[in-house]
Amino acid sequence: MDPHSPAPFSFVSLLTSIWHNRWLVAQMVRREIVGRYKGSVIGIFWAFINPLILLVIYTFVFSVVFKARWGSTQPDGQPEFAVILFSGMIVHGLFAETMTRAPTLIVSNVNYVKKVIFPLEILPVVAMGTSIFHSLISFLILTIAIWLVKGFVPWTAVFFPIVLLPLIGVALGLAWALAAIGVFLRDVAQPIGLLMTILLFLSPVFYPVSALPQQLQPWLFLNPLTFIIEQMRTVMIVGTFPNAIGIVSYGVISLGFSWLGYAWFQKTRKGFANVL
Repeated sequence: MDPHSPAPFSFVSLLTSIWHNRWLVAQMVRREIVGRYKGSVIGIFWAFINPLILLVIYTFVFSVVFKARWGSTQPDGQPEFAVILFSGMIVHGLFAETMTRAPTLIVSNVNYVKKVIFPLEILPVVAMGTSIFHSLISFLILTIAIWLVKGFVPWTAVFFPIVLLPLIGVALGLAWALAAIGVFLRDVAQPIGLLMTILLFLSPVFYPVSALPQQLQPWLFLNPLTFIIEQMRTVMIVGTFPNAIGIVSYGVISLGFSWLGYAWFQKTRKGFANVL
């Protein structure tokens, strides 16, 4: 690879890079997961315990303390509220974990920047892979909870990966953009955590879309998480087919986001070494 030649930024080069480096991505994801829990007494079981603790706390606060109900037609039982809430938390958690890490991905891996042959563009993919791993753990917990509450798991749960794919594309595009911006503007990492908390409460995680006034409901769908959360509950809890037209439309938009973020990353990467 010639360090003086422009980095490729076409959509084809995006797919080619991910495919050619798939084994490296897998190894780095595995290393990150193992390294995160290395040295702890119960190790990787923390990946199961953390979402369970959050689920219990949020369910207690909203369904017991605040007496929240999920719309006028939903039962008041705490188990039902818990699985509805947790399904939204999985979607938000996948997005938030990737976004929180994105601005520091290059800054915290300076040694990779100095290596011309290292494909820096896979670092956001590795971060996404780690987020997907934790989302799969949460998905397993959600599946067990639904089975305990309803006595069965809707067969439409098999559409779970398809529902999440468009959000993964959007998150990857934003991660590439934030990773590049974070090199030149370190302050961008500071408000991300706060923004993700705000996004949590501006998403239909703790309340249904129908809880908002009619005139405000369309605005909520400008939030990239809203449609995915709604479709997640459709396939996991309601047990009906996802909105195919919506998924395809969102998927096309997510491809555009992915490519724009990747193109920005590739256009600016030549300046990383100078700044760092």
